[in-house]
Amino acid sequence: MSRDTPPPADRARLDGVTARLPVFPLGTVLFPGLVLPLHIFEERYRALIRDLVQLPEGAAREFGVVAIQAGWEVAPTAPDGRPVPGGGEVTLHEVGCTAELRQVTELPDGGFDIVTVGRRRFRIAEVDRSAAYLTAEVEWLPEPGGADEAAELLAARVISVFRQYLGLIRPEQQEISEQLPEDPTVLSHLVAATAALTVEDRQRLLAIDDTTTRLRTELRLLNREAALLRQVRAVPVPLEELASPPTPN
Repeated sequence: MSRDTPPPADRARLDGVTARLPVFPLGTVLFPGLVLPLHIFEERYRALIRDLVQLPEGAAREFGVVAIQAGWEVAPTAPDGRPVPGGGEVTLHEVGCTAELRQVTELPDGGFDIVTVGRRRFRIAEVDRSAAYLTAEVEWLPEPGGADEAAELLAARVISVFRQYLGLIRPEQQEISEQLPEDPTVLSHLVAATAALTVEDRQRLLAIDDTTTRLRTELRLLNREAALLRQVRAVPVPLEELASPPTPN
């Protein structure tokens, strides 16, 4: 690895409350405990994965996933395939989540198919754009620990409303019978990642530090989404018939 290569995730050790991470901007929000598969085809991110794979055994193979506030995931290129100078710059949201490499498959063209799992939340303090891929100085965000009666009570309500919500978007009963996590924090991350929310809604949920507030916010969002779904379904003609051409009768 050359001297100019950004420091990979093995140097993202907790030093007080700050660390330096490679950063991967995406048009989505990653939550702790959630699986995120990615197809890596841009050279700058191929370099990131190569650096992580080459770390010594036992090192943390992590990079930061941060949702894009403005800009594009893929950098623009010239007709000859080279990156456009100054192109591809993005504005990032402030809070992200680390992705831990769990599986890496190298492809014949030099790209990678990877499977990652979200680990821990962070807030960006400063972004460095000077090297092959972005890195950032980050501050680790607190995660709740121990039992919280208010969170447990809210979790039961969120599970009930979430099942009703799933029943509206997936009417097949066999598809909504899966076991939902009882741990309030795990549940809050699962609901945030799987409900049909906007990136902005998900980003707000990721930035919330305590589980009780996150669950309370999700309860409000789920009730809002469920009400909208019921309104859409309350049309006099089924939606699939509206999408079909009229019959001669």
